[in-house]
Amino acid sequence: MKQLNEHQSDVLVIGSGAAGLTLALQLAEQCKVILVSKSKLFEGSTYYAQGGIAAVFDDSDSVDSHVQDTLIAGAGLCEESAVRHTIENSKDAILWLIENGVAFDKDIKQPPEGTEYHLTREGGHSHRRILHTADATGKEIQLTLQQRAIRHPNIQVLERYNAVDLITSQKLQRRDNRVLGAYIWNRNSEQVETVSARFIILATGGSSKVYQYTSNPDVSSGDGIAMAWRAGCRVANMEFNQFHPTCLYHPEARNFLLTEALRGEGAYLRRPDGSRFMPDFDERAELAPRDVVAQAIDFEIKRLGVDCMYLDITHKPAEFIIKHFPTIYERCLELGIDITRVPIPVVPAAHYTCGGVMIDLNGKTNLDGLYAVGEVSYTGLHGANRLASNSLLECIVYARAASQHIFEMLSEEYTQVKLPQWDESKVSNSDEEVVIAHNWHELRLFMWDYVGIVRTNKRLERALRRCMMLQQEIQEYYSNFRVSNNLLELRNLVQVAELIIRCAMERKESRGLHFNTDYPKKLDTEKPTILNPKDTFNLETSVDCVLKRRKNG
Repeated sequence: MKQLNEHQSDVLVIGSGAAGLTLALQLAEQCKVILVSKSKLFEGSTYYAQGGIAAVFDDSDSVDSHVQDTLIAGAGLCEESAVRHTIENSKDAILWLIENGVAFDKDIKQPPEGTEYHLTREGGHSHRRILHTADATGKEIQLTLQQRAIRHPNIQVLERYNAVDLITSQKLQRRDNRVLGAYIWNRNSEQVETVSARFIILATGGSSKVYQYTSNPDVSSGDGIAMAWRAGCRVANMEFNQFHPTCLYHPEARNFLLTEALRGEGAYLRRPDGSRFMPDFDERAELAPRDVVAQAIDFEIKRLGVDCMYLDITHKPAEFIIKHFPTIYERCLELGIDITRVPIPVVPAAHYTCGGVMIDLNGKTNLDGLYAVGEVSYTGLHGANRLASNSLLECIVYARAASQHIFEMLSEEYTQVKLPQWDESKVSNSDEEVVIAHNWHELRLFMWDYVGIVRTNKRLERALRRCMMLQQEIQEYYSNFRVSNNLLELRNLVQVAELIIRCAMERKESRGLHFNTDYPKKLDTEKPTILNPKDTFNLETSVDCVLKRRKNG
């Protein structure tokens, strides 16, 4: 068997967005860190985040107010301890970003007030509390932190590596149950390598690529959620996938998001005839939470039989629009849309995974040594619907908490274990790539049609049947052919799809982002939907089973 590259480190961080970079930078002060990025270092959801990061940063605002806004948006399913933990640490998180060079926009005032940070407002917020860098906040955070990470002597960056699976002690027939390392696929050499690490952090982002239409980049394929599930971790609230209300409707920009801050600064949603419709659905109108706005747009599109609705900010001065939304202005202008003069065609698109791998306030999963931070995780912060601009905040706060917990664990005795190499002796190169392409298209299409903004029992049942059939085909394919990027992502997406469907079928009500016409009312009981791998039939998708099948042919 060909000898493969073997990496060793104190900590393995899988994912290179805000959560992964924050963890790597914090931990590198005392540890050797390997940071794995599936594509280019910046190619994740953080880079494309436009609106900003929410925090209590103004004397007129308060922690209690931000907490209350979050609880309301979460439709009764937020865990208040997680909400308070996040918001009470929000200012320190922002100050850490500023100390590391992140340049948020400032509001220049006349003396004696001086210069303060400019705070904007978004849907669901009762105060202006969103710090931002024009409409490219995520880009500013991403590029600032990644430059520091690249230069840090204790951080080894591995770009263009797919994480394949976690390696646990159970695989080695040990009595304890902890994570020992991971298999990673080198996209350049097309070989699977091993990483041995005492602590592993999943910071892989969400799974919105499971849907036909999404605002997310191509890397958002649910890898961390699927890997954690196969390793024995619990997941929660996967039925709550947030559909961003306003994605640009244009054939050349299918995943271009139009920030919530447009509505925060006064933009109106209009029907094709120019009439507003949000006041008909909610007293907060365009500033209602995302679930309300997305369902309203979806309803109007289907009711009228049209392709899209329109977002209109033309009543604001052109200078104001260009100054506050330069990225959106320039991108739309490239497509022939001058947003200072004409409304913008918009549709909802899958945007954010509110559920994920269950963790505690330290970011720790139920598997020793394994942490999950950011969109991959379920903290209890978002409940049934995420409040705008709480996501980047969650990344920074929980990354800092996880790093502190790992520091405390470093003094404990630990012996590194020799990991088994990946065995490809019984597999061959694929001669039927069309199978992957067909299954990929089918999965994303039926998830959009059956498990989208509006659901029914019959649609969910149909989706589950098709999902299980696809799992069987993909597993057989995975066991017989060498891995590729598309195969690895498809394998993870079909697993995540099953989790989303099963969670949706468990919830016998409509709440937040989950709307089922067979259960249109909200129940009095408020509890998360929790799935445990030990309780759910999972079609033999564990690492052990797959490797065994590969070795035995």
